[in-house]
Amino acid sequence: MKKWIEGLFSAESKKPMPILSFPSVSLLGVSVRELIASSELQAKGMRAVADETDASASVSFMDLSVEAEAFGATVCVSEDEVPTVKGRLVSDEDEAEALEVPKVGSGRTGVYIEAVRKAVELITDRPVLAGMIGPFSLAARLLDVTEIMMDCYDDPDMVHLVLEKTTAFLIEYAKAYKATGAAGIVMAEPVSGLLSPALEEEFSSPYVKKIVDAVQDDGFSVIYHNCGDNVPRMLDSILTTGAAAYHFGNSVDMEKDIIAKVPSSTLVMGNIDPAGILRMGTPEKVREETLALLGKCAKYPNFLLSSGCDIPPMTPWENVKAFFAAWDEYYDKNK
Repeated sequence: MKKWIEGLFSAESKKPMPILSFPSVSLLGVSVRELIASSELQAKGMRAVADETDASASVSFMDLSVEAEAFGATVCVSEDEVPTVKGRLVSDEDEAEALEVPKVGSGRTGVYIEAVRKAVELITDRPVLAGMIGPFSLAARLLDVTEIMMDCYDDPDMVHLVLEKTTAFLIEYAKAYKATGAAGIVMAEPVSGLLSPALEEEFSSPYVKKIVDAVQDDGFSVIYHNCGDNVPRMLDSILTTGAAAYHFGNSVDMEKDIIAKVPSSTLVMGNIDPAGILRMGTPEKVREETLALLGKCAKYPNFLLSSGCDIPPMTPWENVKAFFAAWDEYYDKNK
């Protein structure tokens, strides 16, 4: 994996790596509800996406409800949208103390691990990366996203207690993915992007770093994802996590906010709007936005084209194909 990342810097035309898995529902003719319950369907979906696209890596399903469900949170599932967490599981320090760290395999975590294991067997022409939530974003789903913002001020000890437990679980979850033969994980930590830089530095980056330190090596990489609005203000802290690469959302200017401020040896990815452009736009709009982003950023050796976040399930495949076609068009013109 380390060699794969190093190779991207010297490649004349880097194949894009969108976070593209849930749109496989239309390729398979299944619902999201069916997909998230079956490791077989998930592996087949990843393979179908790999067959349809020339992506540089295969990324598994970014379902950020899975880990919270393992802790006991209530999850709302629909036919055509990514599952969401409902309600608050922990509301005070006593409940935080009583919160048990689940075993890996609890809930649907076992399904997702097995799906990646099967995908590694099916997809052999590119790295397979597993999707996983970050420690603060998981804590926010247990404490409630709105409430945790106040808890960071009013009851920081409780937040840290929950974070110690979410981090402990995520380390073991990442190790389970590593054991499947996956090349790494894409860790989504978007809720921390809503914090102030000082709070992010206290409540997110140190815990992400614990996970990175526990699992990352030459053969297994952590790619950090954050699509929060405050990312440019907390970028220095985010970089202390030591992740192998960083993936950012469409709320930032990739060139001015990210590439200009990170070391040239740091791989950064992003950031075509997955909802407004890829899901709701036209193929021509996708083409325009992709070419514009490449026009600004492709000249930097440490930039890799991607979506700004997970691409929604019902995204038209005409738009996905327009994204890859625009990449082809750009490099054909700039050979």
